[in-house]
Amino acid sequence: MQDEYRTVARAGVHETEVNRSRFLCALAPAATEREAQAFIAGIRKKHSDAGHHCFAYVIGADAAVQKASDDGEPGGTAGVPMLQMLLRRDMRYVVAVVTRYYGGVKLGAGGLIRAYGGSVGEALDTLGTLTRRRFRLATVTVDHQRAGKVQNDLRSTGRQVRDVRYGEAVTIEIGLPDAEVEPFRAWLADVTAGTAGLELGGEAYGDA
Repeated sequence: MQDEYRTVARAGVHETEVNRSRFLCALAPAATEREAQAFIAGIRKKHSDAGHHCFAYVIGADAAVQKASDDGEPGGTAGVPMLQMLLRRDMRYVVAVVTRYYGGVKLGAGGLIRAYGGSVGEALDTLGTLTRRRFRLATVTVDHQRAGKVQNDLRSTGRQVRDVRYGEAVTIEIGLPDAEVEPFRAWLADVTAGTAGLELGGEAYGDA
Protein backbone atom coordinates (compact mmCIF):
# COMPACT_ATOMS: atom_id res chain seq x y z
CA MET A 1 0.00 0.00 0.00
CA GLN A 2 1.06 3.56 -0.70
CA ASP A 3 1.99 5.51 2.43
CA GLU A 4 -0.02 8.50 1.25
CA TYR A 5 -1.87 9.98 -1.70
CA ARG A 6 -3.51 13.26 -2.65
CA THR A 7 -7.08 13.86 -3.69
CA VAL A 8 -9.33 16.82 -4.43
CA ALA A 9 -10.55 18.60 -1.30
CA ARG A 10 -14.13 19.00 -2.54
CA ALA A 11 -16.30 18.71 -5.63
CA GLY A 12 -16.62 21.83 -7.73
CA VAL A 13 -16.37 23.47 -11.16
CA HIS A 14 -13.79 25.87 -12.56
CA GLU A 15 -14.33 27.67 -15.87
CA THR A 16 -11.70 28.97 -18.29
CA GLU A 17 -11.99 30.54 -21.74
CA VAL A 18 -9.56 29.96 -24.60
CA ASN A 19 -10.15 31.72 -27.94
CA ARG A 20 -13.87 32.07 -27.19
CA SER A 21 -14.27 28.36 -26.31
CA ARG A 22 -15.54 27.79 -22.77
CA PHE A 23 -13.94 24.95 -20.80
CA LEU A 24 -15.80 23.90 -17.64
CA CYS A 25 -13.73 21.52 -15.52
CA ALA A 26 -15.81 19.61 -12.97
CA LEU A 27 -13.77 17.77 -10.33
CA ALA A 28 -14.96 15.38 -7.63
CA PRO A 29 -13.62 12.74 -5.26
CA ALA A 30 -14.53 9.21 -6.42
CA ALA A 31 -14.04 6.14 -4.23
CA THR A 32 -14.83 3.67 -7.03
CA GLU A 33 -14.92 3.52 -10.82
CA ARG A 34 -18.71 3.33 -10.63
CA GLU A 35 -18.80 6.62 -8.69
CA ALA A 36 -16.57 8.23 -11.30
CA GLN A 37 -18.77 7.04 -14.16
CA ALA A 38 -21.93 8.23 -12.38
CA PHE A 39 -20.35 11.68 -11.94
CA ILE A 40 -19.45 11.81 -15.65
CA ALA A 41 -23.01 10.81 -16.61
CA GLY A 42 -24.40 13.56 -14.36
CA ILE A 43 -22.23 16.22 -16.03
CA ARG A 44 -23.25 15.00 -19.52
CA LYS A 45 -26.90 15.33 -18.52
CA LYS A 46 -26.45 18.76 -16.95
CA HIS A 47 -24.63 20.16 -20.00
CA SER A 48 -26.36 18.15 -22.72
CA ASP A 49 -26.04 21.07 -25.17
CA ALA A 50 -22.23 21.08 -25.06
CA GLY A 51 -20.07 19.66 -27.85
CA HIS A 52 -17.64 17.58 -25.81
CA HIS A 53 -17.45 16.02 -22.34
CA CYS A 54 -13.87 14.77 -22.06
CA PHE A 55 -12.93 12.97 -18.87
CA ALA A 56 -10.15 11.33 -16.90
CA TYR A 57 -10.16 9.52 -13.60
CA VAL A 58 -7.69 7.78 -11.31
CA ILE A 59 -8.94 5.24 -8.76
CA GLY A 60 -6.81 3.50 -6.13
CA ALA A 61 -4.03 4.76 -3.88
CA ASP A 62 -1.61 3.05 -6.27
CA ALA A 63 -3.44 4.48 -9.34
CA ALA A 64 -4.53 0.96 -10.35
CA VAL A 65 -7.45 2.24 -12.45
CA GLN A 66 -6.76 5.00 -14.99
CA LYS A 67 -9.23 5.96 -17.72
CA ALA A 68 -9.45 8.86 -20.15
CA SER A 69 -11.71 9.87 -23.05
CA ASP A 70 -11.36 12.49 -25.80
CA ASP A 71 -15.13 12.34 -26.49
CA GLY A 72 -14.85 13.35 -30.13
CA GLU A 73 -11.87 15.68 -29.88
CA PRO A 74 -8.80 14.68 -31.97
CA GLY A 75 -7.14 11.59 -30.45
CA GLY A 76 -4.83 12.32 -27.53
CA THR A 77 -5.68 16.04 -27.26
CA ALA A 78 -8.11 15.99 -24.31
CA GLY A 79 -8.48 12.93 -22.08
CA VAL A 80 -4.79 12.02 -22.04
CA PRO A 81 -3.49 15.50 -21.08
CA MET A 82 -6.21 15.62 -18.40
CA LEU A 83 -5.07 12.24 -17.03
CA GLN A 84 -1.42 13.30 -17.20
CA MET A 85 -2.21 16.41 -15.15
CA LEU A 86 -3.94 14.32 -12.46
CA LEU A 87 -0.99 11.90 -12.31
CA ARG A 88 1.59 14.71 -12.33
CA ARG A 89 -0.14 16.16 -9.27
CA ASP A 90 -0.22 12.69 -7.59
CA MET A 91 -4.01 12.77 -7.52
CA ARG A 92 -5.92 9.60 -6.61
CA TYR A 93 -9.59 8.71 -6.15
CA VAL A 94 -10.55 11.65 -8.35
CA VAL A 95 -12.58 12.25 -11.51
CA ALA A 96 -12.31 15.23 -13.87
CA VAL A 97 -14.77 16.13 -16.63
CA VAL A 98 -14.03 19.04 -18.96
CA THR A 99 -17.10 20.24 -20.85
CA ARG A 100 -16.30 22.34 -23.92
CA TYR A 101 -18.59 24.88 -25.53
CA TYR A 102 -17.03 25.64 -28.92
CA GLY A 103 -16.43 29.32 -29.55
CA GLY A 104 -15.90 29.25 -33.32
CA VAL A 105 -12.07 29.35 -33.32
CA LYS A 106 -10.11 26.14 -33.92
CA LEU A 107 -7.36 25.65 -31.35
CA GLY A 108 -5.25 23.00 -33.10
CA ALA A 109 -3.84 19.92 -31.40
CA GLY A 110 -1.32 21.81 -29.27
CA GLY A 111 -3.92 24.36 -28.21
CA LEU A 112 -6.38 21.64 -27.21
CA ILE A 113 -3.76 19.76 -25.18
CA ARG A 114 -2.84 22.94 -23.30
CA ALA A 115 -6.50 23.93 -22.80
CA TYR A 116 -7.69 20.55 -21.48
CA GLY A 117 -4.65 19.83 -19.32
CA GLY A 118 -4.50 23.42 -18.09
CA SER A 119 -8.20 23.41 -17.24
CA VAL A 120 -7.67 20.47 -14.86
CA GLY A 121 -4.58 22.09 -13.31
CA GLU A 122 -6.40 25.37 -12.68
CA ALA A 123 -9.40 23.53 -11.21
CA LEU A 124 -7.11 21.66 -8.79
CA ASP A 125 -5.50 24.95 -7.75
CA THR A 126 -8.92 26.57 -7.23
CA LEU A 127 -10.66 23.72 -5.37
CA GLY A 128 -7.61 22.65 -3.40
CA THR A 129 -6.19 19.23 -2.57
CA LEU A 130 -5.64 17.26 0.59
CA THR A 131 -3.22 14.51 1.54
CA ARG A 132 -4.45 11.25 2.99
CA ARG A 133 -1.98 9.04 4.88
CA ARG A 134 -2.03 5.33 5.56
CA PHE A 135 -2.58 4.31 9.17
CA ARG A 136 -3.27 1.25 11.26
CA LEU A 137 -6.64 0.92 12.95
CA ALA A 138 -6.19 0.26 16.65
CA THR A 139 -8.60 -0.41 19.50
CA VAL A 140 -7.80 0.68 23.04
CA THR A 141 -9.76 -0.99 25.86
CA VAL A 142 -9.59 0.81 29.21
CA ASP A 143 -11.59 0.88 32.45
CA HIS A 144 -14.13 3.66 33.05
CA GLN A 145 -11.96 5.26 35.72
CA ARG A 146 -9.09 5.97 33.33
CA ALA A 147 -11.08 6.41 30.09
CA GLY A 148 -11.65 10.17 30.39
CA LYS A 149 -7.96 10.95 30.92
CA VAL A 150 -6.91 8.64 28.09
CA GLN A 151 -9.37 10.30 25.68
CA ASN A 152 -8.20 13.78 26.67
CA ASP A 153 -4.54 12.78 26.31
CA LEU A 154 -5.22 11.24 22.89
CA ARG A 155 -6.93 14.36 21.60
CA SER A 156 -4.37 16.75 23.10
CA THR A 157 -1.57 14.89 21.30
CA GLY A 158 -3.46 15.14 17.99
CA ARG A 159 -4.59 11.52 17.78
CA GLN A 160 -7.69 10.92 15.70
CA VAL A 161 -10.32 9.31 17.92
CA ARG A 162 -12.60 7.53 15.45
CA ASP A 163 -15.11 5.96 17.83
CA VAL A 164 -15.82 5.49 21.56
CA ARG A 165 -18.04 2.74 22.95
CA TYR A 166 -19.12 2.23 26.53
CA GLY A 167 -19.76 -1.22 27.96
CA GLU A 168 -18.18 -3.09 30.86
CA ALA A 169 -15.04 -1.27 29.74
CA VAL A 170 -14.54 1.69 27.40
CA THR A 171 -13.40 0.90 23.86
CA ILE A 172 -11.66 3.69 21.93
CA GLU A 173 -10.87 3.32 18.23
CA ILE A 174 -7.96 5.34 16.86
CA GLY A 175 -5.65 5.45 13.83
CA LEU A 176 -1.87 5.10 14.16
CA PRO A 177 0.94 5.34 11.61
CA ASP A 178 2.81 2.01 11.61
CA ALA A 179 5.98 3.62 12.92
CA GLU A 180 4.13 4.87 16.01
CA VAL A 181 2.50 1.60 17.08
CA GLU A 182 5.24 0.48 19.50
CA PRO A 183 5.88 3.94 21.04
CA PHE A 184 2.11 4.27 21.49
CA ARG A 185 1.89 0.85 23.15
CA ALA A 186 4.58 1.95 25.65
CA TRP A 187 2.84 5.29 26.28
CA LEU A 188 -0.52 3.58 26.87
CA ALA A 189 0.99 1.13 29.36
CA ASP A 190 2.59 4.04 31.19
CA VAL A 191 -0.52 6.25 31.51
CA THR A 192 -2.83 3.37 32.50
CA ALA A 193 -0.39 1.51 34.74
CA GLY A 194 -0.48 -1.40 32.34
CA THR A 195 -4.23 -1.93 32.66
CA ALA A 196 -5.29 -0.94 29.11
CA GLY A 197 -5.44 -3.30 26.18
CA LEU A 198 -4.35 -2.51 22.61
CA GLU A 199 -5.57 -4.50 19.62
CA LEU A 200 -4.39 -3.77 16.09
CA GLY A 201 -6.76 -3.99 13.14
CA GLY A 202 -6.49 -3.41 9.40
CA GLU A 203 -5.13 -0.49 7.46
CA ALA A 204 -6.96 2.53 6.10
CA TYR A 205 -6.32 6.08 4.89
CA GLY A 206 -7.13 9.29 6.72
CA ASP A 207 -6.55 13.02 6.39
CA ALA A 208 -2.96 13.96 7.06
